[in-house]
Order: sequence, then structure tokens, then C-alpha cells
Amino acid sequence: MAIVIGGAWPYANGSLHLGHIAALLPGDILARYYRQKGQRVLYVSGSDCNGTPISIRANQEGTTVEAIADYYHKEFSDSFLKLGFTYDLYTRTDAQHHHRSVQQIFLQLLEAGYLYKKKIEQAYCETDKQFLPDRFVEGVCPNCGAKARGDQCDQCSAILDPLDLLEKRCKICGNEPVIRETEHFYFTFSEFQPLLEAFLQKAKDEKRWRDNALSLTSRYLTEGVPDRAVTRDLPNGIAVPVDGFKDKKIYVWIEAVSGYLTASMEWSQQHGEKIEEWWNEETISYYVHGKDNIPFHSVIWPAILMGLNNPALPTHIISNEYLTLEKRKLSTSQNWAVWVPYILSKYNPDSIRYFLTVNAPENRDTDFSWREFIYSHNGELLGAYGNFVNRTLKFIEKSFDGVVPTGEFDAEIRYITTELYTKVGELIEQGHFKVALDEVFGYIRSSNRYFDEQQPWIQVKDDVEKGNDTLATCTYIIANLAQLLHPFLPFSTQKIREMLQIDVIEWQEQTQLPKTLFEVTPLFERLDTALIEEEYNALVNGSKG
Repeated sequence: MAIVIGGAWPYANGSLHLGHIAALLPGDILARYYRQKGQRVLYVSGSDCNGTPISIRANQEGTTVEAIADYYHKEFSDSFLKLGFTYDLYTRTDAQHHHRSVQQIFLQLLEAGYLYKKKIEQAYCETDKQFLPDRFVEGVCPNCGAKARGDQCDQCSAILDPLDLLEKRCKICGNEPVIRETEHFYFTFSEFQPLLEAFLQKAKDEKRWRDNALSLTSRYLTEGVPDRAVTRDLPNGIAVPVDGFKDKKIYVWIEAVSGYLTASMEWSQQHGEKIEEWWNEETISYYVHGKDNIPFHSVIWPAILMGLNNPALPTHIISNEYLTLEKRKLSTSQNWAVWVPYILSKYNPDSIRYFLTVNAPENRDTDFSWREFIYSHNGELLGAYGNFVNRTLKFIEKSFDGVVPTGEFDAEIRYITTELYTKVGELIEQGHFKVALDEVFGYIRSSNRYFDEQQPWIQVKDDVEKGNDTLATCTYIIANLAQLLHPFLPFSTQKIREMLQIDVIEWQEQTQLPKTLFEVTPLFERLDTALIEEEYNALVNGSKG
């Protein structure tokens, strides 16, 4: 059985912020966990380097589309590496392999009869002399009256057509666009309505999707899935491989979501494996993204896979709600964001991973505040987890010259530990990462209480055998924390494995303890609480609104 994990593809026209990481982090937790279990895992994503926004940014900065895409792709790759993301392939949509494979997918759908030509009216900006991509038509949502862009309303989550918008404006220059006729290929999404309804029912029965994905998809299907134009008049992207259409580009409805498959195809080719061994009817697939991407993964991509006769339909949809910042909506235009390169330059990556997991917007919007971030680091990571590991190992280093005492492990703690692997594993597989991590930290807190109650500093003098049992049990707990926390906090667990001289990374009880410890160092350093005000003020002073 193959496990395929796809992380949403960030758009390469600006830096990543914490909202992106909150949505994408579950993918790495899943990949690490399943590898620990010995499963075959393929974890893919990449930078979205096609489309108009990159062209606009290139024009503004007097540079090329390639230069902008290269800059942010490198920045994204560096940020993911520093955060510990373990993609098997992190690629980009302007790569030759992606262009080649997407054109192949397009032609397959055309040959199968799922694409047809249609003359349509489209917004055209006479000032900028171009047809406008959906996202570059802005106006008022006809459904709820909120400000919206031409492809989707963030307020009510309706999928829109740019011509549906009221009070249309060109995002580039602000002028009202005119309507002109053009010809495009349409995908017969409506043909897949019955299959998509059955697909959704299966997802409901199996309870493998987040509630927001189930409810939004139900709404889309109740409203009826319309056919959609899947080519556009765009400045850069993947050329339509059909005579008479080569100046047009394949649109994101097909192009971007196909990246999961094209990246898997490229990885398979690089490693001499068959794509059918990864993408088949038994594949377990996780799609990890924010809630604004739900319809792409629950309606559009499944319909395309059905059209390709590819049986590896999405099994798990891990769609996060939004992360707010200091009780305000994140805004890149107003610079109201914590940028990933910045926070990585100053703080431990495990601190970021911990906070964004225990405060993950899994079922509702959650907030990032500098106060909570600093206090969670000092209280939970340093005060509970780091403290337990340090106090145990430092005591052994000081009192036993680093030789780990041999003793009997506490039977109740062994039982709790083995049960924890089962419970936490099930929670991870079901996409409940916050509760899973809370379970492990409950175990850490009870381990600290055990250390305090046993008082090994007294036992080693008054009852050597009991003292040895206590310290052996505490070292056993630490060895198992190195496994249980590996999907969540890989940097600190690597430190533990180095101190305990343990090479193995498995999802099962660890009973083999080292004879001696390697140099014991703290897992975390205390953060000065003065940073709270300092960071908040820097955020406010740097914002534009």
C-alpha cells in the first residue's frame, strides 16, 4: 500500500507567512509518521510559478518572470528545509517535466471527449491591452455582496465566473474592463456530477475528510457543478497543445492541481519506479491545504482523475481553517503577517512547529500572538518537555558519570507508553494533530510528576535499587519521546537520539537503553518575555494599515 501526501503549492510571487505553514505542516507530520511505521511514502509539492501575478511583479520590479519565480522558489525551498519538511520532491510548475505531463493530461482528456471548444465573453482591459485572468477581475460578489475576485468569494466560498461580479474592476489598473469574445476549451465537469456525489457520500461514510471539506463540497454539488473553461489568455504558463490555441495557456483548474500527479510521475521516473505502483485503487492519499482550496481538491481534481480513469482518488482531505494574527486577519498587502524567513532567523523551528500544531486551525480559525508563542515555548517546550529530559539526563551525567543505571521499568508507565503509540498513531492518521500532540504532552507532564514523586536524588542514597529503577524508567520515557515526538518536533528529538546514542526511528516502544550518555545539552533555551512587546511593536510599526 502506498501513501501519497500532497501539500498545496505556494504561489511564487511573495514570501511565505505563518498562515501558509499552519496549512502545510500536517503534511510533514504525516510523512514522518508513516515512514516511522515503515510504510512507502511519497510526499510531494512545489512552487506555483505560472500566471499573471508573477508577470505583474516582474514588471513592477523591472525584471523577468523567471527571476521572480527563481527567487521565491529558492526562498520557499530554504524555508521548508529549515522547518524540517521532508518532501520527497519539491518541484515547480515551470519545470519542463510539469509542462510535458500537463499537456499529456490535457490531450488525454481531449481524446476521452471531456474537453470541448466554446466561444465565450471574457473581461478585457483596454488600458493594459489584455484579457484578464479570473483573479484579476475584482468586484462585488453577487451572492453575498462582499468584495470578491473573479474566481472565488472568500466571504461565502462561492466559486464564481468573472462576468458574475458586480462593479467589475481590473486589478492591475483599477479601470472597468470591457467584455470581448474569445474561444476556449471547456471541461465537462457537469458530466461527473453523479460520480462526484457518490465520491462525497463515500467520504462522509468513511469520515476521512475535515468537516469544512464535507460541508462545502456538499454545497457545491447541491448547487450543481457547471462546466468550466480550462484554458485562458495568459502571459505565461503551459501552452495548449492544440493547433489554433497555442497562444493560450492551460488554466489552473487543470494545470495546478495536476502538480500532485506530475510531481509523482517525475519522482517515479527519477527513481526507476512505475507511477501505477503509487497511484492505484489501494493508494491512501492526503491532500493538505487551507479551506480556500477545498473545491480544487474535493471536486475539480477528483473529476479530472475520473476523466483520466485514474483510480487514486483523494482519500483524506486535511483542510485547515484560517490563522489570524494578533486577532486580525492576515494581510500581505498591509504587511500584517509574520514572514517565515524572519521567524526562522530568530526562533527554534521546533517552537514554530509546536505552536502551529497545538494551535492549529483544524476546525475553526485560531490566532497567532507573540505573547502565546513566547509563553508556549517557555512553558511547554522548555518548562515541561525540555526540563524533564534535561533534569533526568543531567542527574545521570552528574551522579553516575553518564553511565545509565540498569533497572526495572515501571510496569504502569510501560503500559501507558505502549498505549500511547496506538492512540497517537490513530489520531495522526485521522488528521487530529493537535489532540495527538496534546496526548504526548500529557504524558510528559505525568513523567515530570513521576520524577518528583520518586525523588531519585534521595533514592540513590537510601535505596539504590529503587533509584536505579526510577532513572532507568525516566530514560526509557525519554527514548520513547524521541520516537513519539519525531513527527512533530524533529530537531529536539534528533538531539535526544544523539544524547542517548540511539539510531533507530520507529513507531513502536523502545526498550533498548544506552550504556552511557553522550554529551548532555539543553533541548531549548528560555526566551526573554521582553520579546513579546518588541515583536508586537515591530509588527504594528511595519504594517501599512
